[in-house]
Amino acid sequence: MSRIKHHTTAAEDRILFPQKISYALGMFVNNLQAAALPAMVVILNLGLGMNPVLVGIIGFIPRIFDAVSDPMMGYISDNTRTRWGRRRPYILIGAILAGIIFALMWQLPPGQSESFYFWVFMTASIFFFLAYTVYATPFVAFGYEMTPDYHERTRLHAFANTVGQIAWLGVPWFYAIMANEKLFRDKVHGARTLAIAVGIAVAVLGIVPAIFCKERYGSGPRDETKRGFWGNMKLFFKGIGITFKCKPFVKLCGATFLVFNGFQLGISFSLYIMIYYLFNGSDSKAGTLLGWFGMLTSVATLAVIPLTGWIATRIGKRKTFLITISLSIIGYALKWVCYNPEHPYWLLFAAPFVAFGTGSLFTLMGSMIADVCDYDELETKQRREGVFGAIYWWMVKVGMALAGLLTGIILNASGFDVALAAGQSVKTLFLLRLFDVGIPIVTSAIAIFIIATYKITEQRAREIRLELEQRRGK
Repeated sequence: MSRIKHHTTAAEDRILFPQKISYALGMFVNNLQAAALPAMVVILNLGLGMNPVLVGIIGFIPRIFDAVSDPMMGYISDNTRTRWGRRRPYILIGAILAGIIFALMWQLPPGQSESFYFWVFMTASIFFFLAYTVYATPFVAFGYEMTPDYHERTRLHAFANTVGQIAWLGVPWFYAIMANEKLFRDKVHGARTLAIAVGIAVAVLGIVPAIFCKERYGSGPRDETKRGFWGNMKLFFKGIGITFKCKPFVKLCGATFLVFNGFQLGISFSLYIMIYYLFNGSDSKAGTLLGWFGMLTSVATLAVIPLTGWIATRIGKRKTFLITISLSIIGYALKWVCYNPEHPYWLLFAAPFVAFGTGSLFTLMGSMIADVCDYDELETKQRREGVFGAIYWWMVKVGMALAGLLTGIILNASGFDVALAAGQSVKTLFLLRLFDVGIPIVTSAIAIFIIATYKITEQRAREIRLELEQRRGK
């Protein structure tokens, strides 16, 4: 085994295209659910007149239930045994429930009080996130176990993330659709109608992977031990502790937290810089530039995802990560130069480089976590894709919430004062640019250092697979 350097994927390890496209449609649904609610929730304020503070609470409280339910759903999915597998039943039920709830939660009757809208939508949001968890957690775990091959895992996640990225291209236009006076009476009517369309898409497309994808470990032996509720809770928390002791997994979580949330935190200041530094207080000009920058970044991301997969199958995932994140650092550095009031659209030159960070991250991490699941099985003799996927995405969600919190704190630290409008101080505008550029550069550099010490190479992954198959008697 020490002579293994690079191998060709065996025919039996390749995922057939119908299954690959089925999983990719599931990824589209997964991203659509993640993106649609934040894109539409503004209607509560602009359409129904709800206090922005209450809208913020609605965005926060359901996430608590989401954070708690994710690891529990991962544990339940890992330990489920049915004739249909351990993932597919939940994906099927979760897609249908999430689609129905999303469509109904926006059918708010007119003329009600702010309190009525708040409590009804808050309750509906909690149920939606629970249904979304039932779908998303087993679905993500499904992707980790569809093939045991090191390279085919990368191809799967590259293809699925490319299709899933389409959702992020369409969602930015949701507000324009809802506010279209030629189509709808008002924005609330637009939201009601759009929600039905989204709900149907989630329910119909979301069940596709449950029907057409095959589970590799779905027919394993059932654990007949009678533990009771508290016995299962004890095993659940013990499993969480074991997961956090898995060093390769912790490194992947740490790198993702730094790259993604560094990007999220930095980009939070971009609009302020565009309005007050590039366009001297013009919202419309800044909004146009932001739209073009976001669109170009999304289009570039579509190209980066398959390119990342192609590179990773030739030089390995770790080396690919080091290259793509380094390119994103170049993009962040370019922003410092391209924030030029005399030539504001120079900023677009940075977008393709920035896309290397956002485009490559989850493609590589999905494939690398699948390798970690093999490593974990070698250590624990259990297949725990559900728990690994749930904790990984829980960490991402916590990071997003933290980035949102820190944005306000850092904005205040910069001395920004909305009452000054275009009269922000030179120091404030300098600090905003420094935070926008510097934060993602620093966090990405630390992530590169972490992944440089990641030990599961192609050769090691191959060795682990052979040891597992020998243990299983294959």
